[in-house]
Amino acid sequence: MEGEIIVALVTFAGSAIGTIGGILATNKLMSYRIEQLEKKVDKHNRVVERMYEAEKKISVISEEIKVVNHRIKGIEHLGGK
Repeated sequence: MEGEIIVALVTFAGSAIGTIGGILATNKLMSYRIEQLEKKVDKHNRVVERMYEAEKKISVISEEIKVVNHRIKGIEHLGGK
């Protein structure tokens, strides 16, 4: 009977070590993948911020173009008289 108990304990220890090793490996892989996703999100957020700034500049430039076009039309109108 003692031999069976020893075999059972050794089997239990092997299973426990294998399970813990698997959990640690999975945890390490998940941490790596999360880190990579965080990098992608940061890169995406920087692009979004840059696009927001570009859209603001485009809006200002569009207004400036409208003003310049209005001035040109005024000059053309005065030149035609």
